[in-house]
Amino acid sequence: MQFQNMENLTQKTAAFHTLGCKLNFAETSTIARQLTGAGYAKVSFDEPAHVYVINTCSVTENADRECKFHVKRAMKANPDGLVVILGCYAQLKPEEISGIEGVDLVLGAKEKFNLLSYLEDLQKSSDNGIIHSCEVDQADFFIGSYSIGDRTRAFLKVQDGCDYKCTYCTIPLARGISRSDTIENVVKNATEIASRGIREIVLTGVNIGDYGKGEFGNKKHEHTFLDLISELDTVEGIERIRISSIEPNLLKDESIELVAKSKRFVPHFHIPLQSGSDDLLKKMKRRYMSGLYSDRVQKIREVMPDACIGVDVIVGFPGETEEKFLETYRFLNELPISYLHVFTYSERENTEAAEMGGVIPIVERKKRSKMLRILSEKKKMAFYETQLGKSLPVLWEHENKNGFMFGFTENYVRVKKAFDENSINQIEFLKLDKVETDGTVSVQAAFEAFLSKV
Repeated sequence: MQFQNMENLTQKTAAFHTLGCKLNFAETSTIARQLTGAGYAKVSFDEPAHVYVINTCSVTENADRECKFHVKRAMKANPDGLVVILGCYAQLKPEEISGIEGVDLVLGAKEKFNLLSYLEDLQKSSDNGIIHSCEVDQADFFIGSYSIGDRTRAFLKVQDGCDYKCTYCTIPLARGISRSDTIENVVKNATEIASRGIREIVLTGVNIGDYGKGEFGNKKHEHTFLDLISELDTVEGIERIRISSIEPNLLKDESIELVAKSKRFVPHFHIPLQSGSDDLLKKMKRRYMSGLYSDRVQKIREVMPDACIGVDVIVGFPGETEEKFLETYRFLNELPISYLHVFTYSERENTEAAEMGGVIPIVERKKRSKMLRILSEKKKMAFYETQLGKSLPVLWEHENKNGFMFGFTENYVRVKKAFDENSINQIEFLKLDKVETDGTVSVQAAFEAFLSKV
């Protein structure tokens, strides 16, 4: 590879890579805007850059290994480039990260939004990276975090942190207690996103159903999640608002009914389950039992028969006997859901679950994970088939993949058609035709009668 002479470039450059959740993407995008506003040019992560920023996740061991992999990518692109690590992994294990060859700076939960001030005097070093970290309870809520990717949708941060003490999870250790943005700031950000021509907003946070908890500055919140979505439902210029993952015990009837009546909120819910066994839910310290979860799904189906319902589930949790796993499998198989996100349990330091007995062998965890992924595909295909023949609005994305473009209906059916540049970021009413072998749905020509939404 021929490296550019970075010293001769008149404009500094920065590259970014994000691991993990939508919330991380929102925060990376915010930090990128800070740097570009200060004169940096944003470049691809595999190009030579002055600064490489890696926003990390620590939900799984694989995410930790991915961090090291992307440090090597940065060093391959430019051995003299500064490498900055931030995010959940950086908060939990700053000393470990600082020892990775090539890492120059590690920023914790409070410092990550002050990256610019640290770059002023930062130099490439052969020693361990410099650590700037804090106790997680000192972390602030940063105003204005949202991502802008392909100009089709934006991830808008409305909440951070979590007060729950699930026995398998390190997120409260990495992000602190539950705290929220104000409704005024959220609406301001949503309006700004709309002004950029973006059609869809995805609300993100660690536990967004807990919106309203915590303090913002010195002012205590007096609002709820229902208040938030009620206000966002009035924001002009955004055609779609999608709710990301929300806890079943926090998804109230009133919120479901608002979405059902809304012209902006779409009929798509992602609701963590983790296990269909009440015994395991208790061991996980979840705040509901399977009966409540089933009730939430049935309520959605009652008012939105065509809604898409996604589920998070963990396999291989300590004490998950074959019988308890099959209890989860049968529970999911019988529920009218649309797809699964399957997570294979991995032990995490400083969690209660890591000290529990009844450890499930890795090979068995992988076997169970495969069974649920197959079930997920069956559920998704069955859901897609219920939508065939219907004329639905599709928001088209920018990617041209082998002559095809892709988009999603409001209820999260992934569709494709021949690439047409004029369709990018446009919403078209199309008739869903058939499920293709690649798991997408093909569409027929638009129907003029459906060009406006009633």
